[in-house]
Amino acid sequence: MTPDELAELTADAVSSLGGQSLRIVDAATSVESKPGLYAIWADQLTWRELGIEWRGASFPLYVGKSESSLLGREVNTHFDAGSSSASKTGSSTVRRSFAALLASSLDLQGIPRNVEKPGYFSTYSIRPADDARLTAWMHEHLSLSIWGYPTTAAVLLDLVETEVIRAWDPPINIQKVPSSRAELKAARSLLARQAAAWTPISWGLTSPSWQPLLRLSLPSSSQSGAASLRAEA
Repeated sequence: MTPDELAELTADAVSSLGGQSLRIVDAATSVESKPGLYAIWADQLTWRELGIEWRGASFPLYVGKSESSLLGREVNTHFDAGSSSASKTGSSTVRRSFAALLASSLDLQGIPRNVEKPGYFSTYSIRPADDARLTAWMHEHLSLSIWGYPTTAAVLLDLVETEVIRAWDPPINIQKVPSSRAELKAARSLLARQAAAWTPISWGLTSPSWQPLLRLSLPSSSQSGAASLRAEA
């Protein structure tokens, strides 16, 4: 890899991501199952609803990557477009950030990612009905653009993502950004504290009858605590 190769790929990614974006409902049939970068876009009113200062139509809210499948990870997990099961905020750092910024307006509440084995509250989830409201809001307000990673590229995708984030400094990104994310981190911390304070009683459930009810209302999780700390794009 040379600096020129990285600069060329970064310029190509910025150009592609800054082009036409897709409605979320169209993404399932338009996005290919391959690695690459994606950018999340919204209009000025949506930025205002999120409490973020508008920087212009040429700046995305978020940039991320998938090392395996943009369709599987980004379209299905983050946006629940075309997936067979509902997206879960506990599996998506992007959804956690949107949930934190919309907690008041959408009445969202943090809960443990795995309510049967609470822990690692920074990777919080939200209540099942909250997840449905968040998904509906994302479908209505956000759009998506894609850059496919060239299979012959000699540059690591992670390096290209880093350069694109540095160029745009998207306000929903937390990692690799050149400016502070104090307000976003504070909003996420609030939902993490709610998750830490969660108990079955807070849902009006009492032991031992609460566990079967939770299994009916929440997708089961077999992931270990260590897995819940996995880095996410």
